[in-house]
Amino acid sequence: MIFKLLNRLILVLCVTSVLASFVPNALAAEKISRPYKFDKSGNLEQPKGYREWIFVGSPVTPNDMNSGKAAFPEFHHVYIPSDAYNVYKSTGAFPNGTILVKELLSVGDKQAPSGKGYFNGDFIGLEATIKDTKRFKDEPGNWAYFSFTTPIGQPHKKIAKAFGKNKCNFCHQAFAKDDWVFTQYYPVLRAAKPGRK
Repeated sequence: MIFKLLNRLILVLCVTSVLASFVPNALAAEKISRPYKFDKSGNLEQPKGYREWIFVGSPVTPNDMNSGKAAFPEFHHVYIPSDAYNVYKSTGAFPNGTILVKELLSVGDKQAPSGKGYFNGDFIGLEATIKDTKRFKDEPGNWAYFSFTTPIGQPHKKIAKAFGKNKCNFCHQAFAKDDWVFTQYYPVLRAAKPGRK
């Protein structure tokens, strides 16, 4: 009798332990912090503290490599909050609520003691994208895109309205490597993806 009870207890503990190991990953995707706010009109307020997040990369397509007509001639410093990054690192998916912030910098000097190159100039813009399956349920991939950028020399806007789906989403849907995100240009995300050696 005692052995039967012990065997049942051990079986229950084993099953509970196995199930518990799956719960944190399932909950993590929904319980990430959301270090951003929307106002009553649905505008995104300018994110704060993003330079303390995970820096994932800094692509640049300078004018002098694109016949003087690059679509985006500035550096793009891209950041993701650490908890969204940790979920991506463990699951290979961007969880609901993920935000990526892109800070734009001009190309500054092209000469340094180390040689010729492209070096960061001034901060000139700020943009963001957010994945939200409820708020942006009608957007492709549930991602929406925002810009706080103003003409150079003026402070960034405090709030931003989501662009229409043809403004940014179309290009991300067509060319981004992973869930509307250009992970092919972000070495930190490429290295973090599960299964990559």
